[in-house]
Amino acid sequence: MALTDVKIRQAKPGPSPIKMTDGGGLHLEVKPNGSKLWRYRYRLDGKENTFAIGAYPDVSLANARAERDVAREHVRAGRHPSHVRQTEKATQLAENRNTFKVVAEEWIEDRLGQRSQTYRDQCRRAFANDVYPAVGRMPMREITAAQVLAILRKMDARGATTLALQVRQWISAVFRFGVATLRADADPAAALKGAIQRKAINHSQPMSREQLGKYLAAVESYRGHRGTVIALKLLPMLFTRTGELRCARWSEFDLDGAMWEIPAERMKMRRKHLVPLPTQAVELLRELRKITAGDLLFPGLRDPSRPISPTTLNRALEYLNMKGWHCHDFRATAATHLYESGNWRPEVIEIQLAHAEKSKTKAAYNHAQYLAERAGMMQGWADSIGFGKLP
Repeated sequence: MALTDVKIRQAKPGPSPIKMTDGGGLHLEVKPNGSKLWRYRYRLDGKENTFAIGAYPDVSLANARAERDVAREHVRAGRHPSHVRQTEKATQLAENRNTFKVVAEEWIEDRLGQRSQTYRDQCRRAFANDVYPAVGRMPMREITAAQVLAILRKMDARGATTLALQVRQWISAVFRFGVATLRADADPAAALKGAIQRKAINHSQPMSREQLGKYLAAVESYRGHRGTVIALKLLPMLFTRTGELRCARWSEFDLDGAMWEIPAERMKMRRKHLVPLPTQAVELLRELRKITAGDLLFPGLRDPSRPISPTTLNRALEYLNMKGWHCHDFRATAATHLYESGNWRPEVIEIQLAHAEKSKTKAAYNHAQYLAERAGMMQGWADSIGFGKLP
């Protein structure tokens, strides 16, 4: 007679194991210590075998019957249920090791190896702040598009829309890498293209002479860290990209020769760039060298092994009441005024701005082109914007 939950609950242990048959090879074994264990008996290759399903009440009567039916199908297919269970467990353990974080870190090292350290750090920082807390520990095959969308919407809600769009692309690349290495079946982020809409882009805007003068006066009155003050002075003077200055290393500078050589791996266009240093910049850098004795020009206060964060300088601008302006505006400012002056050839200005060269042949050699003219232009620019005399 088939078992019922009432019969099972009322079953009392005896001095020896008690077998309570349910049907179809399923029975409950009541041990002398009171434990009640589900067992499935079957024959395979002419031999009798027993498959341990689990303990009651953790495995209910209904679930035990369902497990028996699954096990019976395996037996019909010539497989031992216990072997199937072991294989499934091993597979799941392997999947558990192939978490998003594991695969993502491998992707960063393998596929972003040719990108700059700054770019890799940006990717890792975004993953650590927004992605890993949500899905970092999950196996790749268990992550859904809904979970990825939740990450992107959370970023968008706090105003990090541009970063959210970039993170979607990075997540998508990680999943494609996972598919290629047999650790993922599909890319759930691919379907989310367009789910987050880019806000209107605030393009770089040039400062007028009056606005630039207001900025320089504000910098002179800034009472923050002296290293930050020097960075705020060098940005409009040298008009490099913010990341190029923020992550600069002393090994790149020849102060006696008044030259800054930025290596290709730190440049957006992936080619070496020379920045002739005006006398005012050299003076500031010599002062800065006494403040920062390490490898970085602008080490972070919390972690001196890493440069100051991308937001440090923009926050300083806000503190200076320069709201609406950003550090990248200094490049547009220098370009606009240098062109308007009519004193410098366009190709000289463009090379100093490190803009893309259409000709790949020229691009391979242009880091040193017009160097004498560029040095004169950089000195003239520093003099013209009010750095003729430094305090």
